[in-house]
Amino acid sequence: MSSPAMNGEPAPADTANLDRYGSPPLDWARARDALAAVPGPEITHFLGTARPDGTPHAAGVGAQWLDGAMYFTSSPAARKARDLARNPMCTISARLPGIDVVLEGVAARLTDPETLERVAEGYRVGGWPCEVDGDALTAAYSAPSAGPPPWHVYKFTIHTVVGVATAEPYGATRWRFDRPLE
Repeated sequence: MSSPAMNGEPAPADTANLDRYGSPPLDWARARDALAAVPGPEITHFLGTARPDGTPHAAGVGAQWLDGAMYFTSSPAARKARDLARNPMCTISARLPGIDVVLEGVAARLTDPETLERVAEGYRVGGWPCEVDGDALTAAYSAPSAGPPPWHVYKFTIHTVVGVATAEPYGATRWRFDRPLE
């Protein structure tokens, strides 16, 4: 079962029903729509990276969905940015309205001015008054743990998503996407 792509966004190449209670597979549109909702302070996304010694690291990030990918920010000095510079494979997890999701993929620093402006606009709509400054974002404030500006923007390209419904209709599903050539 696969949902059609929306606005050129990727559609799952493979869908697997993980529900052991007989519920049908969840539709990708349900997870995608929850991911695409305007980000706000009530939703925290957690970025999972691997430290140089292989031990896991998790950090809350303000993330947003745009054109089939997640975008998030980090201070260049933060543990997560240093981890991603060494190993771009990572996860993003979130408890969204009606569905919990874990996304697996690859993060890459974004410097394209046009896309940076679109990402900044998404954050402004969500309540964070950031601006593009060169190849990063700045603002009068950010999360207390974010460190000082500038904040680099990362594009997180998904290859696998697991969703577990927390509202009816219930179910658990894994969606796999064709891996990008990055």
